[in-house]
Amino acid sequence: MRIVITSFISLDGVVQAPGGPEEDTEGGFAHGGWTHAFFDPEVVGGAFDGALREANALLFGRRTWQAMAGAWPERAGDPFADRMNSLPKYVVSRTLTDDQLTWDNTTRIAGDEAVAHLRKLRESDGGNLVVMGSPSLARTLLSEGLVDELRLIVMPVMLGGGKSIFPDDGTKAAFELVSTTTAPTGALVCVYRAAAEA
Repeated sequence: MRIVITSFISLDGVVQAPGGPEEDTEGGFAHGGWTHAFFDPEVVGGAFDGALREANALLFGRRTWQAMAGAWPERAGDPFADRMNSLPKYVVSRTLTDDQLTWDNTTRIAGDEAVAHLRKLRESDGGNLVVMGSPSLARTLLSEGLVDELRLIVMPVMLGGGKSIFPDDGTKAAFELVSTTTAPTGALVCVYRAAAEA
């Protein structure tokens, strides 16, 4: 499988709480919902629709999975929601138990086994394993060299601090720019694929 990270990101690399003010206030983050002013249905919405359409399975960290599991099942009947609900899902967690996996088609990956498990998944057949949100998980995947593609929706705003998907452990990795699409709002959809080191 190919591991694909899809994320809203600010100019200064922040990915925290793009959807709303109460989504994730950890660390005193006060800018939740910062993507709304730059969202447009065709380019930005199309980037997420495209990622989901090409996904064969979804991968989440615990916090993002719990937020999604609390939102998407009740939206049945919407094509995007129906696709989210029907796809196989993996959640990496040290604390969730199997009886808490209330969102259909979810499999838990124990946190201490995650990297080894995801290496095996990546070596198997199965298309795209798409990560949405989940900054801690995304950071680990990038640090371990397990990311095949980044789909970054860059919003023209600086947030001055917050969670990032990028490791700060000295990891170096080369990516090749595959495409860039500009939204009328100034947002950029940038697709990068892992490249061999120069």
